Amino acid sequence: MARQGTAAPPSAAGTGAPAYRGRFAPSPTGPLHFGSLVAALGSWLDARAHGGEWLVRIEDLDPPREVPGASAAILAALETLGLHWDGPVLYQSARAERYREALASLERAGHAYRCACSRARVARTARRRGPLGPVYPGTCRAGPAPPGPHAVRVRVDGAVVSFEDRLQGRHGTRLAESVGDFVVRRRDGLTAYHLAVVVDDADQGVTDVVRGADLLEATWCHLHLQRLLGLPAPRYLHLPVATAADGSKLSKQTGAAPVDLRRPSAALERALAFLGHAVPAALRGAPPAELLAWAAGRWSVRRVPPVRTRPASGTSSAPRGL
Repeated sequence: MARQGTAAPPSAAGTGAPAYRGRFAPSPTGPLHFGSLVAALGSWLDARAHGGEWLVRIEDLDPPREVPGASAAILAALETLGLHWDGPVLYQSARAERYREALASLERAGHAYRCACSRARVARTARRRGPLGPVYPGTCRAGPAPPGPHAVRVRVDGAVVSFEDRLQGRHGTRLAESVGDFVVRRRDGLTAYHLAVVVDDADQGVTDVVRGADLLEATWCHLHLQRLLGLPAPRYLHLPVATAADGSKLSKQTGAAPVDLRRPSAALERALAFLGHAVPAALRGAPPAELLAWAAGRWSVRRVPPVRTRPASGTSSAPRGL
């Protein structure tokens, strides 16, 4: 696939850093909607503008929440929109053994322990609530390992994590105060998102993660796991999350409408405007490939609104300094 743009990845020029490799990692819980299109488009543009690769990974770790046919529908939507990816699609459902290896490494090093607490019990006994939910009070920390169904949690001890987000600025925390020991394997035996995403990003050589700002605090957990497992930390860019009129996040679970693939150019134009890259009048209605080539050549994080949420409706279509 031809590359669009020749700029070096952020902080990579002259440092011997690896080439840019980004990714889009949707969950197959329904069709592509506007919020997920924003994440896909932003990550695609950042990769192409830096001459990098863009991977697609299907995060099919939670069968009860998955919708039959959703994976194929998402991939078909990306193709229709002109968001072509590099290399084969990675399916997390095929990576169980790799996740078990990572979990065993954490347990051997004493970084993880078994926990029999249900979500309801954690909610009852937590002394505070953090941005990711009730802060686990350490009920099962001292052992012994409980019989029967159990989760596996990672110890945070006195860990302090921080990172410089390319859009949202510096974020950091003391994990014991804001998160507590967090789950890396669920009570139902499924690998938790935090562990899977860290292992996959490292194994795929991902250098830049571009995703929604609803996952900004989750990055704290990812940085901690990367440190414990000896894995490299990618650069992070958290884009504004598209919200409905009532301020709630657009999502498949809340009934967000699928992207209208009968009008792919219109969908791209709306998403570009949301990201601060409104298409000029002369290009409106152009084929997706033409719109994407234009956007990749002008992509700049400085034009993206530096906010965590933004209403999906009413996005201006007027160009901003382009």
